[in-house]
Amino acid sequence: MSITIPGFETRPIQVADGVELNAAVGGEGPALVLLHGFPQTHLMWRHVAPVLAGHHTVVCPDLRGYGASGKPEAVTEDTYSKRTMAADVVGLADALGFDRFALVGHDRGAHVAFRAGLDHPHRISHLGILDIVPTLDTWKVLHGAGAAVAFHLYLMAQPPGLPERMIAGSADAFFGHFLDIWSANPEAIPADVRAEYLRACRGAVASIVADYRATATVDIEHDQADLDAGNRLTMPVTVVQQDWGRQLGFDAAAIWRPWAGDLQHFTTQAGHFMAEEAPEDIATLILDLVKR
Repeated sequence: MSITIPGFETRPIQVADGVELNAAVGGEGPALVLLHGFPQTHLMWRHVAPVLAGHHTVVCPDLRGYGASGKPEAVTEDTYSKRTMAADVVGLADALGFDRFALVGHDRGAHVAFRAGLDHPHRISHLGILDIVPTLDTWKVLHGAGAAVAFHLYLMAQPPGLPERMIAGSADAFFGHFLDIWSANPEAIPADVRAEYLRACRGAVASIVADYRATATVDIEHDQADLDAGNRLTMPVTVVQQDWGRQLGFDAAAIWRPWAGDLQHFTTQAGHFMAEEAPEDIATLILDLVKR
């Protein structure tokens, strides 16, 4: 039996020509969209979403290229740009009849949410970011031996061919590696959920690599253009991160301040998979965000 979010209906929703997102929808009230990270699916919100559904219509999609969502071939560098993936999220809101919505993203989903906040400020009422710094800043803070923690960024940034073959050849070991080393509490991702994450990633190697490759190319260009133009996030923003800035020698909160005028920044003792390791804390922070 497939794993579902309790009380949610899961169905495909068309968001662009030839692209559907698999989305779990539940609750009633103002719209709140939750975007998952790597190497996960929308199931990472299985503990948080039901709490939020007591106050909101909560929408948890699989990102383009992930889970059961569409995986178009990366015919251009923009196929998996965060700009395109952010447009998917707006298309999802359109399909569900929501003009404005709060948006929270973790990891890859946080990069998509960040881009959506910059590209569609009139649609995003509140923005939550879990455990990233913006793409442009990510590449700036990685240097020296400390950059080894992000070896996967460099691997998947390579031209098409080698990364896909290497990862597909040992997909479970590759994706499972991150589930193991990024978690402060391995029990937070039980065996059945882990198996579902690995199964989903195993069938999405090419699109996942394309997503990451865009982060080393066109996504940098989009961030730089916004920085040069003075574009900033105009909605209330909450950022929650591990204290990995201290480990890598940078101040994460200081990096975020120039991008967001109305910013609240929190550090968590949970691991990277904080929505699964500390769901009560994350749900509370999200509810506090949407009250601002």
